Amino acid sequence: MKSLQRSGRVAYAGVIHTCVPHAHGLQLGDGRVLAENEVVWLPPFEVGNIIALGLNYADHLRELSAELTVSAKDEPLVFFKSPGSLVGHLGRTERPAAVAMMHYECELAVVIGRPARKVKAAEAMGFVAGYTVCNDYAVRDYLENWYRPNLRVKNRDGATALGPWLVAADAVSDPHELGLRTFVNGQLKQLGTTANMVHRIPDLIEYLSDFMTLSPGDVILTGTPEGVVNVQAGDQVVCEIDQIGRLSNTLSLENSK
Repeated sequence: MKSLQRSGRVAYAGVIHTCVPHAHGLQLGDGRVLAENEVVWLPPFEVGNIIALGLNYADHLRELSAELTVSAKDEPLVFFKSPGSLVGHLGRTERPAAVAMMHYECELAVVIGRPARKVKAAEAMGFVAGYTVCNDYAVRDYLENWYRPNLRVKNRDGATALGPWLVAADAVSDPHELGLRTFVNGQLKQLGTTANMVHRIPDLIEYLSDFMTLSPGDVILTGTPEGVVNVQAGDQVVCEIDQIGRLSNTLSLENSK
């Protein structure tokens, strides 16, 4: 699945293209160079299952400790998302007009590169194709409680931004030592590190592959650190992860029709 250190997918002139970074934006497979706002960005790989983790950062657990009945000792909190929840770099995400609290979640996304079943943690990283940036929005008004995400919170159309690049696993020095940052309208609002993951990537792959086959293109969204704040229609949200990239997304008011 991985042949390039950094690759993406875009739609341009009615055709889906693979692309790579270029000093002036991006370069299509046929050699054409375009500005990043001339294309429609897609998730940077053909996505299979979308497997999301909740409350997988120690600092985020502490941030919400007064409202939780889970702890770091529990099994991973895992849920699935549908393909319709995805949007690419520079995409727009709708915010329901009537809700009081909707927040971003900057997450390291782990992309599976080959079939994995009954994989032990010691071998698990060999099944990773690469990484990308995810911004997984949540509408907190619709939560039944903090530890049981429901469909209206986490599976909304276009509410999970992914991209812009798939970065090959061997191009990342240590996925458990990466800084994560989120900027809202240019202001830093979230600052964390993947070192604070409760369940690390090898453990997640071992846990998941024990009862299900992970396939190429499956993506594991590994959770977010503390520092989530309310965002409004019109806000530009940028999620940035060291060595992986910078994912930009804009909120718009949900069309009620």
